[in-house]
Amino acid sequence: MFDHFSIAMKLAILFSGVYLWLGMLTGVWKYWQIRHSIQARAHYYVDIAHRSSLLYASATLILAVLAEFSIWSETWNLIFVMINLVFFSASILSYALHGYLKDTTNQFKVPHQLGNKVLPRTMMTLAIVLLVVGELFATGMLVMGTGLNLF
Repeated sequence: MFDHFSIAMKLAILFSGVYLWLGMLTGVWKYWQIRHSIQARAHYYVDIAHRSSLLYASATLILAVLAEFSIWSETWNLIFVMINLVFFSASILSYALHGYLKDTTNQFKVPHQLGNKVLPRTMMTLAIVLLVVGELFATGMLVMGTGLNLF
């Protein structure tokens, strides 16, 4: 039935649903924390995990459409979508982990905490540089491939 859709589009649509579902789950978690908090607030990173999951759900649908209209090969479109999915997923996971551990309200604050462990500054710097370059490059290529196809 959906054989005419590319694997990149199918994967992006599926992950859009996964991110939406994670947004709903983290929303329940957020509500539970609000109800059981003296300040009537969820942990900072539980809130971020909730909002980012919902935002990544719609962003991933846009990636699906861009991949489908892009002039690049199916393999390249799949790579560009996968780069974004890896970084989106890693971001949500890191936010949820910080929310669960309640170890920080700013993951960029030095020293970089992960539970009772301290992460090397170079590790955080490398992770953020890879995220920024990866997401901008992959999405830019999908936008360019779509633009070349449409115009």
